[in-house]
Amino acid sequence: MVRLKEKYIKEIVPRMMEQYGYTNALAVPKLKKIVINMGLGEGAHDNKIIEDAVKELSIIAGQKPVVTKSRKAIANFKVRKGVPVGCKVTLRRNIMYEFLDRLISVTIPRIKDFRGLSKNSFDGRGNFAFGLTEHAVFPEIDVDKITFSKGMDIIIETTAKKDDEARELLQLFGMPFRK
Repeated sequence: MVRLKEKYIKEIVPRMMEQYGYTNALAVPKLKKIVINMGLGEGAHDNKIIEDAVKELSIIAGQKPVVTKSRKAIANFKVRKGVPVGCKVTLRRNIMYEFLDRLISVTIPRIKDFRGLSKNSFDGRGNFAFGLTEHAVFPEIDVDKITFSKGMDIIIETTAKKDDEARELLQLFGMPFRK
């Protein structure tokens, strides 16, 4: 069993039941999915950047990403409809827990001048989103082979109804929030 999933079942569920007064273990908020998105504005003009992003995101996530295409033409950005502009991957079940474990224990501590994640990045429905300016903080990525530094957005969706329950869930998983 995945380490964080086991921690959720044995430690987090009983603690959340006691803290929030849940009578059923299935009512306790849990992780639904994690979406990793790389928006590549420059990729619309160069297919090599898109190919590199897809390859690197598949190494990071452990799953093949989907190439996202523009929905409409925007003349100011020199983008036509249907042109590749990024890639994304949705993680669920065990792969999601493994990625979150690597993110919390290995990747986030490697971020330079890191002071914690903002507690204000919740959307009001129990989902948390944050961005990374460089994908090179992931240990799976070989820094020597990077041609273009890419940022990414990571969205963690939970079944929590309120932000404070989702915040507590992620803190119990070990997510480093600002004090």
